[in-house]
Amino acid sequence: MTHLHLLHLRLLQPSRATISIAGKITTLPSPPRWSRPPCCRMSSGSDPSPPLSHTLTLPVQPAEPVHVVAATGVSDSQFRSAIDSSLFKQWLKNLQSETGILSSGAGTLKRVLIQGVDMFGSRIGFLKFKADIFDKETGKKVPGIVFARGPAVAVLILLDSDGVTYAVLTEQARVPMGRFVLELPAGMLDDDKGDFVGTAVREVEEETGIQLNLKDMVDLTAFLNPSTGCRVIPSPGGCDEELGIFLFRGNVDSAIIKQLQGKETGLQDHGELIKVRVIPYEKLWRATGDAKVLMAIGLYEMAKREGLLPLINQPATSARQ
Repeated sequence: MTHLHLLHLRLLQPSRATISIAGKITTLPSPPRWSRPPCCRMSSGSDPSPPLSHTLTLPVQPAEPVHVVAATGVSDSQFRSAIDSSLFKQWLKNLQSETGILSSGAGTLKRVLIQGVDMFGSRIGFLKFKADIFDKETGKKVPGIVFARGPAVAVLILLDSDGVTYAVLTEQARVPMGRFVLELPAGMLDDDKGDFVGTAVREVEEETGIQLNLKDMVDLTAFLNPSTGCRVIPSPGGCDEELGIFLFRGNVDSAIIKQLQGKETGLQDHGELIKVRVIPYEKLWRATGDAKVLMAIGLYEMAKREGLLPLINQPATSARQ
């Protein structure tokens, strides 16, 4: 077998392409039926609109329909978008899959409360909801708060130069953490086709200015047991995100390492404040707490130990600003 080689490595200006966000599309058993309960007049004379509601039937529990309702503040269009979204449909599909919570008949989904919808253009980027799933044996409710954002990718880029292997990272503002974070180039899938490797290449270009070839990418998560879905799950207790982690490895001269260090990239018109950081690989595991970095190191080292990675047999042929 042969290692990945870097045939074309060139530094580009940050891309200005708009990223649309979505997950995988699946089909619900029946088209949505929208309805509002009869309106009740309050004694004060006010006439508030009752919550939006929707009823769906799942094949695994045909006699127990699921009631989907909107929380206060969720608009009609947001509610419809949530029900029709690939994020919600994929979640329903997962529930009914071979390893799904509802597949064995041990659990029942009774109600879903749509709590928040964040639109990325015309598509849903983030979806927050609460699911009432009950264990049939105990009658107890299973914890069911869900932050849905769909599948994503991350790329471990290793560049050999003058006898040293370097990792290419990004440093960017992460508002949930309240600080800048050093992490792997990463991003959410930008279409409904599940194009993990294509998304990985685009994210690297946008976040680092490096253009990679699709054929030179190795899917490290593909080495996992098929029962895992060949994806890593960063936070299954609250989020549906599944990550595909890829490897790119090649040779460059020292000038490229210097050009990359501190390079400002990202979609700046989208508020991305990103700088490229280059770190010796041997120091990487202690340089950041980013889970993507640490998972990538683990997958890479184990795959290398078991001889699953090809060898590098050709250096980079070009590199320019």
